[in-house]
Amino acid sequence: MELSFAILAIPAAIAIGAISPGPSFVLVARTAVAISRADGIAAALGMGAGGLIFATAALAGLHVVLTTVPSLHLTFKIAGAAYLLYLAVRLWRGARAPIAAAAAPLARGSSRSRSFAFGLMTQLSNPKTAVVYASIFTALLPPDQPAWAAASVLPLIFAIEAGWYAIVAIAFSSDRPRRGYLRSKLWIDRIAGVAMGLLAAKLIADAR
Repeated sequence: MELSFAILAIPAAIAIGAISPGPSFVLVARTAVAISRADGIAAALGMGAGGLIFATAALAGLHVVLTTVPSLHLTFKIAGAAYLLYLAVRLWRGARAPIAAAAAPLARGSSRSRSFAFGLMTQLSNPKTAVVYASIFTALLPPDQPAWAAASVLPLIFAIEAGWYAIVAIAFSSDRPRRGYLRSKLWIDRIAGVAMGLLAAKLIADAR
């Protein structure tokens, strides 16, 4: 009974975290509006892959490593902050550019593969996510759980992360949100850039 509860409770807890607004939401929504629905879904799949990596790492004991080797945790935080700052600068500098030019950083080469990579890197840019996953698993999974129980949670986590952001991509790529974005592109991009910058600053502050 305890194991069945854990298998149901873990995806529910992850779903609550995924729905909370953050850099992942901003990136997927903007990708879907600025480039295409397919690119937004590709970014959503990247988010799902990032969540799957964090979940696998949490099951493998990454939380223990990060807490026992502070310098490694610090490195993850600085790398994540640097990536978020990169996104913030790109959004701010591209705010006045026409929609095609602003999307160019994502559109070079195979746009869908680049959108997937941006989604993956954005998800992995916050090392706190790894700690959250590890905390949820530690709290809900019994210590003597069979291997199949832990493994069964992983595809559910991918489905939740990718599924939620795919819904975001589909919603924001519809005609009305796209028209609204085109009318207010300057301020939407700058607000998104500031949000990314603030998240980077928070990571740096946590690192200090």
